[in-house]
Amino acid sequence: MHPLAWWAWALGLAVAATRTTNPVVIGLVLAATVLVVVARREDVPWARAFRGYVVLGVCIVVVRVLFYVVVGIKTPGPVLVDLPRVATPDWAVGVQLLGPVTLTGLLMALYSGLRLATLVICFGAANALANPRRALRSLPAALHQLGTAVVIAVSVTPALVASSASVRRARRLRGHETRGVRAVLLTAVPVLTDALDRALALAASMDSRGYARAVPGSTDRRVSALLLVALVAAALGTYGLLDGTTPGWLGAPVLAVGGVTAVVGGLLAGRQVRRTRYRPDAWRVPETVVAACGVLAAALLVAATATDPSALDPSLQPLGWPSLPPVALASALLAAAPTFVATGGRDAR
Repeated sequence: MHPLAWWAWALGLAVAATRTTNPVVIGLVLAATVLVVVARREDVPWARAFRGYVVLGVCIVVVRVLFYVVVGIKTPGPVLVDLPRVATPDWAVGVQLLGPVTLTGLLMALYSGLRLATLVICFGAANALANPRRALRSLPAALHQLGTAVVIAVSVTPALVASSASVRRARRLRGHETRGVRAVLLTAVPVLTDALDRALALAASMDSRGYARAVPGSTDRRVSALLLVALVAAALGTYGLLDGTTPGWLGAPVLAVGGVTAVVGGLLAGRQVRRTRYRPDAWRVPETVVAACGVLAAALLVAATATDPSALDPSLQPLGWPSLPPVALASALLAAAPTFVATGGRDAR
């Protein structure tokens, strides 16, 4: 599977999770994300990190609830626990330490924490399913230098681990101590020296192959202007898309303008870079299906927010069990569809 297809799918699910506070809908999106990761991830180091993202999501929910109990604004509702209050300064209007814990406020904190945790887990799913080096290698030509730098940065940690293992092995063969704080301090300099030697060798080999060499000539000033406009439009469009209270023109239209501007600027910048690709990843029908599942899942919830916002943003007064809109169920099924998308092996060359 092309790595950018997984990123498109995960970004669509992240947008879908931010469009609702309904815990049932968020739970379905989260379940679809975990199902796809469990079914499609490979036995590689970056895939094993998904468990850490899940643990981080659980910690986010717990911290959000604890933050509400300790220092949150107490909303009216049925009181669960009446904790002793702590006096706060006059400028902290509406904020009090401890105090009564209401069911309404606790549910609001739980829903918001669950939404943020789902957002983090969606990005963790993209990291678990997509090979980071292949994803960086698939970047446009305009981002070639940035992708090369990030690949080198990602390779630093494995190089340090390999250097540390070799230094510890050498000390063990000489009969020296390999455990304790003193042993770590004594091995720090050899490890850093070995890692620096590896970095210099890599830099020399890349320079001999012509990496990061631009086409001779003056820099196109239009690129800087277009990318600045695209950055501003992307920031405004993303804010308008994630915040349902903003005008309609501030969301998708501005984001589309920013995307078109970024593509034009990237094409102009890519003309200044010459590069070749070894075994480029092909974008086939399965990749299109996976990316479309994430985009359509987000589009359904965005359309539902515009037509019937109360279904995706349930009221907590009066309290009641959140409903499950049919459009949310369809969105969750689309999000889980990549589990059953068959992919063939890479072409043999």
